Amino acid sequence: MLIAVAVNPRASFGRARHAGKDAAAYFRAAGAEVLLLCADSYAGLAQAVEDALEQGVDALVVVGGDGMVHLGLNAIAGAGAGGRRRVPLGIIPAGTGNDTARALGLPLHNLPAACERALESLAGGGRMIDAGRITAGGSSRLFAGVVSAGFDAAVNERANDWRWPRGKIRYQLAMLRELASFRAIDYTVTADGEQWQQGAMLISVANGQSIGGGMRIVPGAALDDGYLDLFIVNRLSRTRLLAVFPKVFAGKHVGHPAVRLRRVRTVELSAGNIVAYADGERIGALPMTIEVVPRAVCVLA
Repeated sequence: MLIAVAVNPRASFGRARHAGKDAAAYFRAAGAEVLLLCADSYAGLAQAVEDALEQGVDALVVVGGDGMVHLGLNAIAGAGAGGRRRVPLGIIPAGTGNDTARALGLPLHNLPAACERALESLAGGGRMIDAGRITAGGSSRLFAGVVSAGFDAAVNERANDWRWPRGKIRYQLAMLRELASFRAIDYTVTADGEQWQQGAMLISVANGQSIGGGMRIVPGAALDDGYLDLFIVNRLSRTRLLAVFPKVFAGKHVGHPAVRLRRVRTVELSAGNIVAYADGERIGALPMTIEVVPRAVCVLA
């Protein structure tokens, strides 16, 4: 059994480097042959993963956060499109957010338990889950968790420009800083063929439940129901938005009159000068089309 272990050394501000070596050692001790993949850049690591899949492996295990899940998902999808056997994706949570791992119920702070879960699932055939497909600018890519296009994406954009502080507090401070100047956005939304104009603070399209390390924007979302969940926060004053946002961590915002939820299969979003993020990774500017891809990937969970 050959397992490719891809490590983002910068995940969780560098703490994933040792996690990757520890995961590789665990799998070797269990009798697997391990191909440890590391690179100094996201693009370099993506190429290393692509090369490993070309050679042929029994599983791809990513060590890091949601960005590494995003990398692995798209690498596997690309390999499958080439006619080769699509390998399962394992996740060893070692990032800041770990929202996809959280949605899958994986151990978040116990590397040996996460590795053991991956091996057990590999022996049992894994679990099929949906993904979302984003099409924009003539290209497409998959995501596992959530596409954000609005206030939450602006917070992500700002936080990514900061080198300090580290951890979740960075995003909380970025949220407060962004709030000082943020204005509602005028969107054009088309959901399953129905189009309308929407003034909103944010719009997200979710396959998973949470963003930002546990902000449960769609607490009822399921990874394998064949749907995505459209999440809208209507136009609000900054004061009211600040009052609503903390409730998201417990999923208690759902009943708020400004919050709209709708199960969808396809969404088209358009707005001026709005950048979208998916799985915490910068995707680019709207417009874009987002659609569900049922049973897109086998995960070791």
